[in-house]
Amino acid sequence: MIVAVTGANGFIGREVCRQLSAAGHVTRALVRAPSAELGTLAGVNQCAIGDLERFADWPDALRGAEAIVHLAGHARSRAAASLLEVNVNASVRAGRAAGDAHFIFISTAKVHGEVSGERPFDEMSALRPGERYAASKAKAEEALRAIPRLRLTVLRPPLVYGPGVRANFLALLAAIARGVPLPLARIRNRRSLIYVGNLAQAVRHCVERPQSAGRTYLPTDGATTSTPELCRTIGRALGRRARLFPFPPALLPNALAASFEIDDAAAHRELGWRPSLTTEDGLRATAAWYRGR
Repeated sequence: MIVAVTGANGFIGREVCRQLSAAGHVTRALVRAPSAELGTLAGVNQCAIGDLERFADWPDALRGAEAIVHLAGHARSRAAASLLEVNVNASVRAGRAAGDAHFIFISTAKVHGEVSGERPFDEMSALRPGERYAASKAKAEEALRAIPRLRLTVLRPPLVYGPGVRANFLALLAAIARGVPLPLARIRNRRSLIYVGNLAQAVRHCVERPQSAGRTYLPTDGATTSTPELCRTIGRALGRRARLFPFPPALLPNALAASFEIDDAAAHRELGWRPSLTTEDGLRATAAWYRGR
C-alpha cells in the first residue's frame, strides 16, 4: 500500500515510517526538510513540503496515496494563531485533498480535558479541551468530519514517550538521572501513557484496516501508573533511585497530580491491536536511549 505520512521526521512520525516500512508499505514521507534517518528506511521516499503555514499543493503531495497519516502540527508552545493555521487549517486542506484515501488523523486524548475523574475517558466522552493545543485538535477533528465523503479515522493518544521524546518527559528523565528531589511522593493518581512504538503499531493497524474509517480510538499501553511509580520505574531503568519527597498534591499542576485514565477497549476490540510493550519495557527502552545520547 502507498501511505503518505505528514510530520514524518518528528518523534512519532519516524517510528510510524519505520513500522510501515518494515511491514512492506511504500511510504511517502512528507517533511519540512529531508532527514538522514528516514533515508535509511527501505520503501520510504521523502518529499520536502516546507512550512505547513505556506504549503498549498496538497493534491500533488497526496496523489496516489491509498492512506494518509496526518501527524504534522505545531506543539503547545505556539501562539494561538499559529495553532489555528497549522493544526486546523492545514489539516483541513490535507483532508480536502485526500480524495478516496483513508485519512488517519492523530489528535490527542487531551481533547477530553485535563482530568479524567472517577471514570476513564473513552471514545464517547465529551470534548472539553482545557488548553489551546487540545482545543486546536478538537477543532481540527470537527472540521475534518465536516468534509464530505472523507474516510476519516481519529486516534487520540495520551502522553507519548519513547526514544527521542522531548519537552516535559525529557525534563523528567533528566531530573531523575541527576538525582533532583521531586515533590511527588504523596500523589495517588492513575495515568495512561503510550510508548511511541505501541502508538505506531496502532497507526499501522488503522492503515491496514479500512473498516476503521469513521471511527475514533484512544490507544494506550494498557495498565495505568501513578506519577510516583512512573518516577520510580524511570529511576530503576536509569540505575538511579528517584528522590521523591512529600508535598501537598493540591498545590501541584494537574499534569503531575491528577488522574488521566483511558479505556482503550475499542481499539483492542475493533482493530485487533494490542500494545507490544508494557510501560515498564517502554521506559527501559527510553532510558537506554537517554543514557546513550
